[in-house]
Amino acid sequence: MAVDRLEHGVVIWDGASEIYRNQAASTLAEARDSHVLVAAALEELLAEAVSGRHVRRSVELFGPPAESFVVTARPISPGGGDGAIAVVEDRSLQRRTETVRRDFVANISHELKTPIGALGLLAETLRDEPDREIITRLASRMILEADRLGRTVDDLLELSRIEFGDESEFATVAVLVVVAEAATRISSAAEQSGIELRIDVAEDVAVDGDQRQLVSAVFNLLDNAVKYSPVDSEVLVAALDDPEDGVVRLYVSDHGIGVPRRDLDRIFERFYRVDRARSRETGGTGLGLAIVRHVASNHGGDIQVESTEGVGSTFTLVLPRAEVNGAPAADEAVVGELPGELELFDTGVAEVGPDRVEVET
Repeated sequence: MAVDRLEHGVVIWDGASEIYRNQAASTLAEARDSHVLVAAALEELLAEAVSGRHVRRSVELFGPPAESFVVTARPISPGGGDGAIAVVEDRSLQRRTETVRRDFVANISHELKTPIGALGLLAETLRDEPDREIITRLASRMILEADRLGRTVDDLLELSRIEFGDESEFATVAVLVVVAEAATRISSAAEQSGIELRIDVAEDVAVDGDQRQLVSAVFNLLDNAVKYSPVDSEVLVAALDDPEDGVVRLYVSDHGIGVPRRDLDRIFERFYRVDRARSRETGGTGLGLAIVRHVASNHGGDIQVESTEGVGSTFTLVLPRAEVNGAPAADEAVVGELPGELELFDTGVAEVGPDRVEVET
């Protein structure tokens, strides 16, 4: 029947027993124990509809995961007596979308209001300040707040572009080229913090992807690692070519403060910060890891994280493996295991400074 192809659940009842249930309704009944609440609402509304009433009820399941359903029932014929038909509409995705949109508006309002408010206060103080030294200090604060505001807007534009896949150009991309470009962009910040970037990526490892998006993802992973690493530490980058699974795994590993276990599932959300005070101190926008997640999704890949508080974190970007000149991108794995210690990196080391990216092989 055509009704079997509907996304909504459909149930027909003759007043004594159920005579038809489409595939969507059957799947719903079998999916979760908590769906018994939907089944109960369905039974009650069908009984009311048989008597000639047109009824409707919302059913909210708080999960996890949270789900939302609307059950509508009506008599088959005016006045009732000939049975009833009910439709179960799953509005969970719509509700989640509304929640994300509402949270996004609230978050972006807060993120923009804070630096704008600071700029206004600083400008007001500056207007009547006669002391030249204080004027210079206030002006420097204004520049910092303006930079923070600019970074937030830039990241929002970047996230929007990546989410909608605007101007994506997929091709075979050398992973080393991507990493080198991202490392060059972050090198000044790393040098200021006394952090050494060490890179181990073979030249023949390649992925299928959009180079601009991939550079953005790797840059944000490096930026995150540099911001949350102690002075005079190392950030390690390596690639593992996996012909069997058809993927390349790109690891960014640091010896920073780590991520609490309770926050691991949320760090890729927009504006989510484990430590807001530290994030403000380091100039983070709360959008970097969300950008990484969307880049991974756009490429049919994945982003994973392993972290221990006080020890460090390893982020793994999984991307589709490419073939170069009809041959596999790399004959052997670039590294044999998850990078966590410096001695694992023996195929090549990249020394990254503000003006250079040199690779020793």
